[in-house]
Amino acid sequence: MTTITPTSERSSFVWLFFDTLAVTKRHILKITRVPESLFFSLIQPVMFVLLFAFVFGGAINVGPGGAQSYREYLIPGIFAQTVMFATAGITVAISYDAQLGIMDRFRSLPMSPGAVLGGHTLANLVQNILVLVVLSITGFAVGWRIHGSIADAATAYVLMGLFAYAVTWIGAWVGLKMPNPEVASTAGLAWLFPLTFASNIFTPVSTMPGWLQPIALWNPVSCIALSARKLFGNPTPGLGSTFPETHTVLLTFIYAVAIIAIFAPLAVRAFKQNSSGGKA
Repeated sequence: MTTITPTSERSSFVWLFFDTLAVTKRHILKITRVPESLFFSLIQPVMFVLLFAFVFGGAINVGPGGAQSYREYLIPGIFAQTVMFATAGITVAISYDAQLGIMDRFRSLPMSPGAVLGGHTLANLVQNILVLVVLSITGFAVGWRIHGSIADAATAYVLMGLFAYAVTWIGAWVGLKMPNPEVASTAGLAWLFPLTFASNIFTPVSTMPGWLQPIALWNPVSCIALSARKLFGNPTPGLGSTFPETHTVLLTFIYAVAIIAIFAPLAVRAFKQNSSGGKA
């Protein structure tokens, strides 16, 4: 009988898989034991939907349908904003674990560094999925509808999940680079605001100044929002013939894969080098 040694490739992969699941379970249990954190992560995007749909919706014209057209335009944008801002949570959580010495404890165990961070990011993905479900229900309540096929709608949700998982690796890397949770809470949001608001989330790119339009068009947040609008069959006013507009689904997928390929190794490297409460 052949014995699989702990150093074999198969054994390493198996341990990575189960260690990742164990860490994911830990963080999901933390969410269930502190339900307030989940509640506020759910209520914030809902407030954005209600605020923009009923307060600003009548002032922003994106089509002949008036406020109704803007609501259908808005909801995919809120989806994109939500998955982006969720990265701030993992940034603070990882920095907090580092300050408490939990990261040092994980490093002392015979487990893969990728499993520790992979568990963090997978748990964050589960939370993002719950938020997207609540947002979808809220969207239907305010008048948003899916006009595309079931396959296209499923593709949109899968693409948002992939993008959400990708950007959490950025949050993980930033969190490991911050000296404490207080700084992490600020740093986790500082890079998000330019990306989210210089995009097509709330208004069409065509309404922006000429110098800002190319930046907004190539913005990954604009790509995921436009991809969702196209796949859901929602309004896409001012759509041009540039590459980000005509191949937005492909570009969103490329962005997601590239972010994982770049920031997952960077985050794992920072985890290996980081000391409790300090920077790599």
